[in-house]
Amino acid sequence: MIRPPALKFNDKAVILSPAGNIAETTVNGAAAILREWGLQVGVSPNALSHTGRFSGFVEQRLSDLQHAMDDPDVKLILCSRGGYGVVHLLDKLKFEGIRENPKWVIGYSDITALHAALQHNWILSLHGPMAKHFADEGAADVAVRYTKAILAGQSVKYEIPVTEYGYLNRQGQASGRLFGGNLSVYCGILGSKYAKTPRKGILFIEDIGEEPYKVDRYIHQLKLAGVFDKISGLIVGQFNDYTEDNDMYNALFESILAAVSEYTFPVCFGFPVGHVKHNFPLIMGARATLSVKENSIVFKQR
Repeated sequence: MIRPPALKFNDKAVILSPAGNIAETTVNGAAAILREWGLQVGVSPNALSHTGRFSGFVEQRLSDLQHAMDDPDVKLILCSRGGYGVVHLLDKLKFEGIRENPKWVIGYSDITALHAALQHNWILSLHGPMAKHFADEGAADVAVRYTKAILAGQSVKYEIPVTEYGYLNRQGQASGRLFGGNLSVYCGILGSKYAKTPRKGILFIEDIGEEPYKVDRYIHQLKLAGVFDKISGLIVGQFNDYTEDNDMYNALFESILAAVSEYTFPVCFGFPVGHVKHNFPLIMGARATLSVKENSIVFKQR
């Protein structure tokens, strides 16, 4: 895997919108924090465009992303938001430029599809806060500070107390390449060349606004595709903005555990990643170690 270099003072960063549209004030707020970090910050030509739910037509969004990926001076690409639309770009993107001049790409949610495409091309990227989080929470926010530390070259080490869902955790240790992201988006590209399961990989999932029966369907889609036969660990992040369905056999998290009951890999629930304030950054495609203990979850990446 190709790891982008650590950021240095005066490096060039670009904020762009490969999916949904976003408010100018939000982008400006994020840009201000990146400038506080000592970066030169540019906003792509179509980052603030509005075409229905999208930030411009496919050609406009593609042009912004391709130009930033190809520009050897750009060292950081911050996606302004997710939403929907990255899937339109995947088969049109060229990755030669970013392989020759590696740079960090940051985002989550719909950006899951872009992370998968980058991993397919052997490039590490960062699943983490986007422009709205930067602008709303500020530079002192813990997830923003963790993001800055990783971009500066520091390793990842999270030791997290078990949550109220700790009774569902399956203890054990796992080591492997990290993959996954937003559950519904990842399942949307399952079967494509971009969604390959690393041997002994660690899968993490999160989602927002998905009804429990749909989450159950996605989990069984992964199971039927053989994903759980290959992994060494499962991280279940934050699932929010949904209502439990009393007509299901189990609550949402219990349904996930039931679906993987025949496997022996460790599983943890409630990891701080997803559409929440505590959206801790994770390096996509990088090797990771996961230790699920009785009272804590320890996650590490170099």
